[in-house]
Amino acid sequence: MSRARVVSLREAERLELAAGVTMRPQFGEGAMLNLLEFDSGTVVPAHAHPHEQLGPVLEGRLALTVDGVEHAARSDGRCLVLDVFQPAREDYRERARR
Repeated sequence: MSRARVVSLREAERLELAAGVTMRPQFGEGAMLNLLEFDSGTVVPAHAHPHEQLGPVLEGRLALTVDGVEHAARSDGRCLVLDVFQPAREDYRERARR
């Protein structure tokens, strides 16, 4: 049985995901949350992954380009997004352990 934890996403350790993007991931057994902060004008190149992803924009504006499973993003100013992935991204979990 897993133990419950209460963590403030805004106070979690900030990690660099890409140039101009920081992340604050939190992991469950089968899913994860990831608070992303985009600097103004940040571009995330087209990419794809097998995970289901939801991502409401909490602050600012984010332009998305979606082509099948590939997607890209561009921030039009500082932007805050809460990504939800299922299953949890093990590549992000490994990055958080370093």
